[in-house]
Amino acid sequence: MKDKKNILIMGIGNLLWADEGFGVRAIDELHRTYEFGDNVVLLDGGTQGIYLVQHVRDCDVLIVFDAVDYNLPPGTLKRVEGEDVPKFMGVKKISLHQTGFQEVLSMAEMMGDPPEKLLLVGVQPVELDDFGGSLRPEVKAQIKPAIDVALDYMAQLDIVPKKRDVPLPEDETLACSVMVPSRYESERPSEDEACRHGDVRVISNDRWRAPEDFDQEMENVLNQIPEGKS
Repeated sequence: MKDKKNILIMGIGNLLWADEGFGVRAIDELHRTYEFGDNVVLLDGGTQGIYLVQHVRDCDVLIVFDAVDYNLPPGTLKRVEGEDVPKFMGVKKISLHQTGFQEVLSMAEMMGDPPEKLLLVGVQPVELDDFGGSLRPEVKAQIKPAIDVALDYMAQLDIVPKKRDVPLPEDETLACSVMVPSRYESERPSEDEACRHGDVRVISNDRWRAPEDFDQEMENVLNQIPEGKS
């Protein structure tokens, strides 16, 4: 029997789409301000999807920061625990990474190694359709409260990290150094130099239309693949 529980604290999301980056910004801030024991892993999960499954299988307790559509007022913070987590991440997807993370949890379950405990700390996004954009103020303001929720949860499990006397410098990030907030925000091209909503060569072409039901569209594509091939 293990003496210590293995804890995985993960931020998921896409920094390139405004409030979609909440989870990654939250885990990075936690990393900068607190030190943990060797049984606690902090991970920038980004949009890696099923590539995260082994990390999830290796942990006993999983804590996830993410932007989630709870159908609540923008900027609202909400915590969800246990078996309700996959339900909330799947009811109204705001990004493909949530479909991928649902699959991660399902795969860990099928392989017999699901986390014993699961906590989702999510924030209702304000803005997603802004390529290269940063967190909106209402969402950015929830980073510290989200961290406090995670710390309170861990305290119930007798996991108490040490707060750093001085936060780590911004460039000691779990993410890419190019994406640290000060650089990411200050070096963003103007709207005249870079489209904020996608590739204009695609979105202005009337021959292209987004599927009305993305999940059904993907199922149709998969059904066309001959058995035994992928």
